[in-house]
Amino acid sequence: MASQKRAATGPLPDENAEQQAKQLREVFADAPDMAKRALENVLKDLVTQATEASPAMRSAGRIGSRQGTVSELTIIVPFAPGGAERLRAILKLAKGNFVEADRIGTVHDMRFVFLDNDTKLLFATAYDGEWDAYIDDFATKVPNYMDMLFSAGEDWPGIHDPSVKDWIAERQVTAEGWYVANPHLTVVDTRRLERVGKAVDEFLDKVGD
Repeated sequence: MASQKRAATGPLPDENAEQQAKQLREVFADAPDMAKRALENVLKDLVTQATEASPAMRSAGRIGSRQGTVSELTIIVPFAPGGAERLRAILKLAKGNFVEADRIGTVHDMRFVFLDNDTKLLFATAYDGEWDAYIDDFATKVPNYMDMLFSAGEDWPGIHDPSVKDWIAERQVTAEGWYVANPHLTVVDTRRLERVGKAVDEFLDKVGD
């Protein structure tokens, strides 16, 4: 009988998701009215997504989150004396062109953000694969760039110092929430699709002539 009733009414709600929904209402108790209304408008969808979808975020290895093949890394570090000025000069010269990132072959993006009147650096990146392998790639393929850029940070030990991974991990902040549009496309996959798309466009242009 229980199975017949369950089939007639649909799947039972996920108790964990329902509990999280209850907790959401509780933490929104002192939120602005517009936030409470917004929560109620989307709460059903949130619970459904939590019930039906498998967890997207998992560990990137030592630290950080990963979705599919893509991992995230965010570091916040005080600038060393003169570090902000040196790093800004490097970034101004680069104009967004980082050849060293292309040499790594797994870097989706990098951001250098100056915080609190140039007293702190926020560095954020998305990359393919595991944390340790990513750091090792930079240490072996572009060590000079790493020391030039990150010596702007306080107490940077040097990319070849045995403690460098500890330095990075201690200053890394794992994302609480993170969205990746195409988590199963690596940098190599994206570039391949770009070449294929360009070739198809050129072919269609010739056919249309």
